[in-house]
Amino acid sequence: MKGDNTSDQISDDPKAPLLPVENPVAQRSQSFDQSSSVSSLLTPGNFYILLGPLLSAIICMLVKLNGAPVASRNMLAIIAWMFSWWLTEAVPMPITSMTPLFLFPVFEIDSCDNVAKSYMDDVIALVLGSFILALAVEHYNIHRRLALNITQMFCGDPLNPQLLLLGICGTTAFVSMWMHNVAAAVMMMPVATGILQRLPMGPNQAQNNVVRNFCKAVVLGVIYSAAVGGMSTLTGTGVNLILVGMWKSYFPLADPISFSTWLFFGFPLALIIFFALWAILCLLYCSKGSGQVLSAYLDRAHLKRELQMLGPMAFAEKMILAIFGMLIVLWMTRSLTDETPGWGALFNGRAGDGTVSVMMATLLFIIPNKKRKGEKLMDWNKCKKLPWNIILLLGAGFAIADGVRSSGLADVLSKALDFLEEAPYVAIAPLVCLISATITEFTSNNATTTLLVPLLIQIAKTMNVHPLLLMVPGAIGAQFAFLLPTGTPSNIVGFTTGHIEIKDMIKTGLPLKIVGIAALSFLMPTLGSYVFKTNGEIRF
Repeated sequence: MKGDNTSDQISDDPKAPLLPVENPVAQRSQSFDQSSSVSSLLTPGNFYILLGPLLSAIICMLVKLNGAPVASRNMLAIIAWMFSWWLTEAVPMPITSMTPLFLFPVFEIDSCDNVAKSYMDDVIALVLGSFILALAVEHYNIHRRLALNITQMFCGDPLNPQLLLLGICGTTAFVSMWMHNVAAAVMMMPVATGILQRLPMGPNQAQNNVVRNFCKAVVLGVIYSAAVGGMSTLTGTGVNLILVGMWKSYFPLADPISFSTWLFFGFPLALIIFFALWAILCLLYCSKGSGQVLSAYLDRAHLKRELQMLGPMAFAEKMILAIFGMLIVLWMTRSLTDETPGWGALFNGRAGDGTVSVMMATLLFIIPNKKRKGEKLMDWNKCKKLPWNIILLLGAGFAIADGVRSSGLADVLSKALDFLEEAPYVAIAPLVCLISATITEFTSNNATTTLLVPLLIQIAKTMNVHPLLLMVPGAIGAQFAFLLPTGTPSNIVGFTTGHIEIKDMIKTGLPLKIVGIAALSFLMPTLGSYVFKTNGEIRF
């Protein structure tokens, strides 16, 4: 057995190692691997991971907030940590969104039990139910059928490019009213680019310019219409939900902002901005005579073929549309006016918009789809695509808002916006909206709202004005991310098509941003004072 290499490597000595000792060559190789692993730690990604704790430590050691409690400095350190990870994406966004669950207790801001409550309330329930319904719409291709039908209505004979553009933008805005604006942009972009694929380039440069400009108009129309449509309802974007959640958290005794309340203000505002968008796109990209060039490639026949491929509407699609319609009606009638209370009064105000959203989503798991025996409209496997990242981000926003308030940091940071206290009443909305619309170009809409709205609440307290007079312009201004691809994921969806460049976004987005600020400046002290009762008193 002495010739057996294996037996040679195994010793009878109980103190001998179980595995053979490495030879010198192997040791050198291991040493080299270790040095390589050390150098691999010095990557930009790992630096960004360390950046969050490093900034937090620097703030704790060097920053002194005069007259403020230690908790406010610690809260500032937490914000620096989280926002550095959010901006660099060194750690996945959903994981960063959960860090308040350990950062708040470690920095002695709040207990884990209290922080956890921020991640599940009526607003989060509203989002969950809405996303499940949106997944059902996507699974059965209802959004595509709806888009093609509406677009076909606007595709005249002869072709009118301006009218077709209105149809595409209008369809996108309508879809975005009932689901997240990013999801609406993702759903509508393939429909839009499918239409554009029928516009080939030829030897004629003049015709090529017409085609190229129309492609830009369609892509810009989809991404901006998704953002504008999302402004009109609570479910259209996470920013509106963050605003409603903060209002409920800071002012629990005040009347809540219901789905119908927001719709009465958000829809007229979105309508003004939408038609301004359409006019800007037609003016910049749809030249006179473009219809004659595009008619040879784009007509109703293409849209009809797309619809025929989908086949007739099945029972499952009809039921989902019926449930969606019922959901909208219940949302809008839960709370009407003081004189005419909605159906929510039957339950003494205990039912919220989240109640309705989850109840309607539950029906999808009960009603059969009549395709296969025993199969329901939805099952949990189809819900694996739920955007938990957005849900967790909303929860993190609510947690940060509570921490900023309870730690006293809101009092400190609000001093940076003291100049708003000297602004005339009519200038408050434009100034707040302008500040928010500027910040949002460099960070996410949700992050801008999460950071800015608590400060605006504190400023409203100092100015002794209704908080919504500042909160609403701040939140809506955060949705005016029209200039850069990084402003919102919807912009990235359009930018990756290759049809648009940054200069196209600036050329279109700048006048659109100006129109949005002007429209909000007019509607907030007029329609807003009626809808949100900003002329009344509020107890802080």
